[in-house]
Amino acid sequence: MSEHSEHKDKKKEPVNWKAELISWVQVIVAAALIALFLTNFIIANSEVPTASMEKTIMSHDRIIGSRLSYLFSDPERGDIVIFHYPDDPTGKTYFVKRIIGLPGDTIDIHDGGVYINGSDTPLDEPYLWEEMQTEGNLHYEVPEGCYFMLGDNRNDSRDSRYWINTYVEEDQIIAKVLFRYYPFNQIGLIE
Repeated sequence: MSEHSEHKDKKKEPVNWKAELISWVQVIVAAALIALFLTNFIIANSEVPTASMEKTIMSHDRIIGSRLSYLFSDPERGDIVIFHYPDDPTGKTYFVKRIIGLPGDTIDIHDGGVYINGSDTPLDEPYLWEEMQTEGNLHYEVPEGCYFMLGDNRNDSRDSRYWINTYVEEDQIIAKVLFRYYPFNQIGLIE
């Protein structure tokens, strides 16, 4: 067989643009469905718009949380969570705060400290970067199935101390925050 006839046999097939377009649409639809599944059942992606969690999470940081964290365990004191803001009846506003009070806890806030269940020693909070300014004595009794939330930047945080609906119900918690992914120079786990 000559080189010329071999070349004729290997003619390029014409591109089937319709099949190519259908292939691309299938890939895009599959990717969209996977992303939708992940964001609705596995992860929660959120931006922290304020300074309420500084220095742990800075204003405008982007974070990822796990929606699966509390399937087989309960939220714990110290966890940072993404949740539905209890004073928004639409349920569309998300907040990010740290769990301080667990169901059944009593919380007393005075003299710059948080006291749990009548303790004489304030809660150890190494993540706070400045002393909390307190006015008077605040007392809270966390109902069953609910949580008391505070921001790490206590002097600049709208949290359970100021909400009309003071406590976050367990089913309002969306995810446990795992890590920050933006800004890129600050990528890392969050504790």
